[in-house]
Amino acid sequence: MHSTAPAGAIRHLASLARHGDLSAYARQIQRLGGCERPVRMEGHRLDVHAATGEIVREITDRDLPAGQLLIRCNNRRATRCATCAEVYRKDTFHLVTAGLSGGKGISPGVAQHPRVFATFTAPSFGPVHNRPGGGRCRCGRLHADDDPALGTPLDPDRYDYRTAVLWNAHAGALWGRFTTYLRQQLASRAGIGRSALRHCLKVSYAKVAEYQRRGAVHFHAVIRLDGPDGAEDAPPPWATTDLLTDAIRSAARLAETPGPVLDGHAYAFRFGEQLDLRPIRSADFAGTSELSSRAVAAYIAKYATKGAETAGTLDRPIRNPVTDLIGSGVTDHARRMILTCWHLGALPELENLRLRKWAHMLGFRGHFSTKSRAYSVTLGALRQERADHNETLTASARPRPATRCPTRTPCSSSPTGASPEPA
Repeated sequence: MHSTAPAGAIRHLASLARHGDLSAYARQIQRLGGCERPVRMEGHRLDVHAATGEIVREITDRDLPAGQLLIRCNNRRATRCATCAEVYRKDTFHLVTAGLSGGKGISPGVAQHPRVFATFTAPSFGPVHNRPGGGRCRCGRLHADDDPALGTPLDPDRYDYRTAVLWNAHAGALWGRFTTYLRQQLASRAGIGRSALRHCLKVSYAKVAEYQRRGAVHFHAVIRLDGPDGAEDAPPPWATTDLLTDAIRSAARLAETPGPVLDGHAYAFRFGEQLDLRPIRSADFAGTSELSSRAVAAYIAKYATKGAETAGTLDRPIRNPVTDLIGSGVTDHARRMILTCWHLGALPELENLRLRKWAHMLGFRGHFSTKSRAYSVTLGALRQERADHNETLTASARPRPATRCPTRTPCSSSPTGASPEPA
């Protein structure tokens, strides 16, 4: 039987075992929870309880067998660290679920509030290979589900790469405009002023960004109506799911955010015509066609750990598009979007978009997973709860310090477990 472990790693483990440091090294690795790309740091670390300010533990690098402090990377991308991404996915699932069904400090009564699962798409930038209704593409072919041609332009030379990149760069601002229009539409349907709406109704949401195969960002969102005090407060009787659905549809049609002026053309950005709105009416799977809370939470959490790499690009920033893209496996379509970002990023009038920094994200620089303040528990609260739980487990397994005698004379051990007496 041959070992696949590197010879250097085996020698290092043998050295740790000889010097009695192997168990300490194992505990240090265990604290990483399987992180694939730990951050290596030098110095010392203080673990402080967020609520009390108490110093729970102090660790110094020279006291560790690895000679460094190893910290979890906490990367949300599954392509960078599958373990940390899985933790992020589960946290997102619990965050979304709490805002739909209660739990984690959120009242179960929130499940009775009007809730809609909405998908907002980007407009067209040119015809692409697709499977309309699972049928024949306009190119005349029947594409398989895994056909790499799906999402790529029928005619790349006529595809509007500039607008596609600028759309991604302005998608976050467009979502902000949409939430403003949504409150306006709700107030209009209720027959009250916008300032009066906040005294009887609050709009809460959780959303995640996803890349379509063509490299355009679209949003999946849970949108919920609450009373003025948030999740713990029921909305007024007139605030129904049908009213929310109608208001979302109107707000998505009206929302617009201005873009730059390039070559005499003033850009403005809107959502695409495809808008999918589905009411959430059940808390769990009930054997019906109704969309359940758990199904929505699982769907959103799945995309929270993915990035632009799903569209055939890279999962890390680009420093030089010429050298970084060689042998990277980036698709031709993604390469053209990256190069468009790079060229536009050199324009002084687009400096605020930081397109070169976010070229690997095809221009999108927003957060992939966001929520309104009143929607549910925060990711920080979930992480603190997990840290407290892990600290409790660690403290219970930690050996208790020896009892010190009140005198300076040595102690004698007591086999009966009684308190030791001075010799």
